[in-house]
Amino acid sequence: MAVLKSLVHLSSKAAAAALLLLLAVAAVQTQTAKAQSCANVLTNLNVCAPFVVPGATETNPSSECCGALQSVQHDCLCSTLTIASRLPSQCNLPPLNCGN
Repeated sequence: MAVLKSLVHLSSKAAAAALLLLLAVAAVQTQTAKAQSCANVLTNLNVCAPFVVPGATETNPSSECCGALQSVQHDCLCSTLTIASRLPSQCNLPPLNCGN
């Protein structure tokens, strides 16, 4: 009887471990899919370049630019800006000071 209990106990631990592993894999795949989706949507913002580059003569964004910006989820845009703001220090450059 003790052997049977230990086998059941071991199999339940193995099942729990397998379930945790599957959940971890699913979480990683979800994050990867989100990152790829974010990158694809950010690429669509290229239509906004004429309105944001230094020296741009166009000051009002086009409807294409506004539509592309509207399709970007806030967390995607915010995390991208956060990562971009950390790049100078990671490249051993002085921090950005936009001063506006």
